[in-house]
Amino acid sequence: MIDWQDLVHLASLARTGSLSAAARELGVDHATVGRRIASLERTLDLRLIDRLPRSSPLTTDGRAIAELVSGMQDAVEAIRRYAKSSAAAPSTTIRISAPPSVAARLIAPNVVAFHKANPEITMALHGATGNLALDRGEADIAVRMTRPEDADLLVRRIGAMRFGLYATAEVAAQPAEGWSFIGYDAAHDHLTQQIWLRSLLAGRAIVFQASDVFGQLEAARAGLGVVALPRFLGDVDPILIRLPTASPSLTRDLWLVTYPDLRRSPAIRSVMDFLARIIGDACRTRE
Repeated sequence: MIDWQDLVHLASLARTGSLSAAARELGVDHATVGRRIASLERTLDLRLIDRLPRSSPLTTDGRAIAELVSGMQDAVEAIRRYAKSSAAAPSTTIRISAPPSVAARLIAPNVVAFHKANPEITMALHGATGNLALDRGEADIAVRMTRPEDADLLVRRIGAMRFGLYATAEVAAQPAEGWSFIGYDAAHDHLTQQIWLRSLLAGRAIVFQASDVFGQLEAARAGLGVVALPRFLGDVDPILIRLPTASPSLTRDLWLVTYPDLRRSPAIRSVMDFLARIIGDACRTRE
């Protein structure tokens, strides 16, 4: 009999490209991934990877098996979504993925009222810069800052996140040509808000980098320099003031995403309506 977990480890290796990356995705060590794939090779009597000194690329057979497994995982996930949307359980947990600032400052503070109205629903909120995979069941609902291209997804625009530059009054009083800036670290240089910030530097330096917006916020509150923040975060801060910008402020659309079969679930609909309302109120599509 083929062990399903062996197949899952092979699919992760095919998806991520290395034993170490597959291990991180699965939450195990790289030796476990190697053992699982070796077990699958013995079961199938096929060589699935080439064991090279610095890499473990899939063989032709390995790629073919991994592609078949991918289809199996899609089917398993579709079964999970069907069961979740159809089950009449007295309680359920809905997993939500959202950008950190949206998760911490818009969703979490409003959960009390939702819970009182829907005590049978538990929301499991994951706030991270990266996106959890809906197709692998990592989240049931996602709030995204980029419109997904997957045609199988149900996508709804629910708001517009506007950004501004912020600093303490002391920093703002200094000549603009002498401002220092706070931004994301190099791993997040691809983010639209970081690209916008860099377009405003005009030779001025980023003197502090952080992987999350809240680290940047605290550095700005301490008076280190100027930071780019969502306006729903910066405008309510009592220590920071919004600064004028030479170019138009950045606006990013916010999208609510799930699979259509999950939308049949009353719990999913309730959570989606809640998210659309609170995010739409704070990030209106029109000013």
